[in-house]
Amino acid sequence: MVSLQTSALVSSSCSSIRTVSAAIHVPKLPRLSFRVPQLAKTKLVEEFNGTKDRTQLQNNVLTEQTYDGLLQKTNNNTKSKVNIQLYAILEAVADRIEMHQNIGEQRDNWNTLLLNSINMITLTATTMAGVVAATGGAGAPLLALKLSSALLFSAATGLLLVMNKIQPSQLTEEQRNATRLFKQLKSHIETTIAIGNPSEEDVKSAMEKVLALDRAYPLPLLGAMLEKFPATFEPARWWPSTQFQRENNVKVQSKRMGKVNGWSEELEMEMREVMEVVRRKDSEDYDRLGNIALKINKTLAIAGPLLTGVAAVGSTFVGNGSWAAFVPLVAGSLAAAINTFEHGGQVGMVFEMYRTSAGFFNMLDTSIESTLGEKDLERRENGELFEMKMALQLGRSVSQLRELSSKSTSCSLEGIDIDEFASKLF
Repeated sequence: MVSLQTSALVSSSCSSIRTVSAAIHVPKLPRLSFRVPQLAKTKLVEEFNGTKDRTQLQNNVLTEQTYDGLLQKTNNNTKSKVNIQLYAILEAVADRIEMHQNIGEQRDNWNTLLLNSINMITLTATTMAGVVAATGGAGAPLLALKLSSALLFSAATGLLLVMNKIQPSQLTEEQRNATRLFKQLKSHIETTIAIGNPSEEDVKSAMEKVLALDRAYPLPLLGAMLEKFPATFEPARWWPSTQFQRENNVKVQSKRMGKVNGWSEELEMEMREVMEVVRRKDSEDYDRLGNIALKINKTLAIAGPLLTGVAAVGSTFVGNGSWAAFVPLVAGSLAAAINTFEHGGQVGMVFEMYRTSAGFFNMLDTSIESTLGEKDLERRENGELFEMKMALQLGRSVSQLRELSSKSTSCSLEGIDIDEFASKLF
């Protein structure tokens, strides 16, 4: 309820001024109390107070995602760069293969053409000397035959000196080996790219292998040609010096139980026995054969030009006696036979074959020694894979390689030399 009271006061002195007062009284309402659940209150407070924390957390998550994205992008860029570099090396290797194939064919043609030409010249000069000796007497025609015979023998001597110096058959074998090794490197690079995840070390290793092959099998003849008659037989070396270098740990591991990265004590002993067989049998045998081929090639290279030179001098004295006709005929015939045996039989190629084979066994020896020298088994190549590679390179199965190791161990205990070579390919 509302009660309204109104009062008016009129003053006699101020009849023209009137004041009105009004008052409103509102009854008191009952006090009501509401209880807010504690869980809802806590949730509201946490939401209100945690707005800033959630924003910071979201910012941190975004920052980590951005960092991961940048890192992934950087890794992708690095992989892309490495792949581009490997493809560039691959193109260079393919070009090297083409060059060595073409030059190898060219030098093989040199060997055939020079051999046939020199033999024809030598036999023609010998025939002329024989005609002069058979007819006897003097005269302008016989003098012309004598001079022609001497000139032809001299030309054959000069050509033989050049041919024996460069050894076209040996050059051809060098190009064949270079082509095969570059093809092997090409396959290795393609496998690295196909497997994925190449690294900068793969690029560096591929570059070093290309340059090492360029040094081992040079293309030019002048200034860079390999010495065809070295003082001593030396195996070929076409791998970089850093290929088998490893940072060996000083700490030697304790006795191992089972296999670690495919390696076991039995496998290490097997590889050591194989290495000893390669050293004692294969490497020594090819060193011996290489020295024999080198000596034969040197002897033939000297004998051919020497005989044609003697025939050139002897042909000028044909007609002055029976002995004078004997010298150019015999010397010319022997020169043609020696030239045919040396270059037709490709003695230089045989020497290069022994040199490359001896280098191959040295590479196997170095590979096994450097692998076993690495004490950290996790840093080695997988043992089972390494064993399979060694078996294939020696032309054996894995079981045959193990039999060879067992046989070598038995022969060592008995104090006798093993009668079997490690390789069944060469």
